[in-house]
Amino acid sequence: MAHNKFFIVVLFFLCKSTVSCYRIEPGTIAGIICADVLLTLIIVIVTYRCASLRRQKIENANKVYMNVRANCKS
Repeated sequence: MAHNKFFIVVLFFLCKSTVSCYRIEPGTIAGIICADVLLTLIIVIVTYRCASLRRQKIENANKVYMNVRANCKS
């Protein structure tokens, strides 16, 4: 119960204080979102490409003489 009262007092002082908030322009937010989407797409494409190369390397290893999977770590 005392913990709950303490929490209410802390919230009261936080809301009562005169804190100036920094205003972020809509263009800045749009730029951050676009950069995030672009970076996510780059990560997805690079990951897909690396996985495809690894899969191709494993498939090509089966074509080695007598099915020896040389140069292919599992």
